[in-house]
Amino acid sequence: MVLSLATQAPGQVDTVGQLTYPPLPDLHIPQPTRVVLDNGMVVFLLEDHELPIVQVSARIRTGSRLEPAGKVGLAALTGTVMRSGGTTTWTGDQLDTYLERKAASIETGIGITSGSASMTCLIEDFAEIFAVFGNVLQHPRFGQEKLALAKNKAMAGIARQNDNPGGILSREFAKLIYGKDSPYARVETYATINAISRQDLVDWHAKYFVPNRIILGLVGDFQTKEALDLVKRTLGNWPKGKSFDDPTVPYQTSTAKKVYYVEKNDMTQAKIIIGHLGLIRKHPDYHPVVIINQIISGSFGARLFSNIRSQKGLAYDVNGGIGFGWDYPATASFSMSTKTDTTQAGIDALLEEARKIMDTEPPTEEEVRKAKASLLNSFVFSVDSPGKLLGKLLTYEYFGYPADWLSRFRTGIEQATVPQVQKAARTHIKPDQFVTLIIGPRQETAPALARYETVEELDISIPES
Repeated sequence: MVLSLATQAPGQVDTVGQLTYPPLPDLHIPQPTRVVLDNGMVVFLLEDHELPIVQVSARIRTGSRLEPAGKVGLAALTGTVMRSGGTTTWTGDQLDTYLERKAASIETGIGITSGSASMTCLIEDFAEIFAVFGNVLQHPRFGQEKLALAKNKAMAGIARQNDNPGGILSREFAKLIYGKDSPYARVETYATINAISRQDLVDWHAKYFVPNRIILGLVGDFQTKEALDLVKRTLGNWPKGKSFDDPTVPYQTSTAKKVYYVEKNDMTQAKIIIGHLGLIRKHPDYHPVVIINQIISGSFGARLFSNIRSQKGLAYDVNGGIGFGWDYPATASFSMSTKTDTTQAGIDALLEEARKIMDTEPPTEEEVRKAKASLLNSFVFSVDSPGKLLGKLLTYEYFGYPADWLSRFRTGIEQATVPQVQKAARTHIKPDQFVTLIIGPRQETAPALARYETVEELDISIPES
């Protein structure tokens, strides 16, 4: 018997381009309860009864960008030893044992722009663990022995800071973009770590860890009223701290076109990055630029991967885009690793792709359509759990973004036009401000560097003290 396949079944297509998709359904985003306690603490509560678990997270208005220049590392040490050092009623080791027995966790830390504290526990232990969490926030011990351990670990990190070429690239590029003395580019040294005392940690905590500088989020298998009552009993009597405005954090606002080099002779490849200052998310061109980033390197079919990796075979890893910060600009950059003998070709390829998208080959209607479809179809995965959603809402609250910022994203992507995307590419990719940084072995990268009139070599040696 012979079967005829000439007749195409309904819905079948010959090419991917013929596929059609129904409109995206409306996405229901649950809204948490938001309460401001009398002491100024902002509390978000979002019920999730799928599992018998409660997760608590806090954002604290602090950050390493507020450190004095002579004590870089103070914020990170404070965030570490708050937890490892225990509280006035628990040593750090006792706290470890207790939480392990309860299958619970409490963690603290401080990054560039904020501090964090979190806990996870079973609902049956919620009240008990939350009391301990409140104790960690309010009454850290800052044990001297745990501070010594944390400082030793920081020192070991400094000693190894030039082992990883990727770490060198990001660290030195930040200095070139923001300015070497900007808090956004400063790094820990032996001297700054040695200058930090236990009293510095105590003072930092007293200044910044106060309820009116904390946003607290709870998500899990609780009843909102009962959970809020627990928060009030545990943290409601915490006295409000002194109100003050954080200082403006300096950074340079533009860069000059220049080439820099770091010698690292144990590498078999060269690392390259070109770029300049990026944007803040509140910029009016935010949504068009998100689309540009998707076109540049948002998938394996994006321009950088297709042109530099697949067609030219110059790199396995290549990335690029215009970065966004929440309250200060991130960096806009194009970067790659390539064989040392293709260093020159790699630099040329990155520059070519940057110039193409902003000038000679602007984003096409088809590229914009595909980028928008990809962004919109993946949007749901950014809020596919109550925990993810609450994390985003805490971030919006912390940085002063509107509560509906999340729903605005989808609308902004849908409404962005091809001319808007093309204009944004012309506006925000600036080859005349490109800083170029190359890291690699001297002999092998010399031919690529020789064609530049001036190349500034960066000293990445680690000061002894």
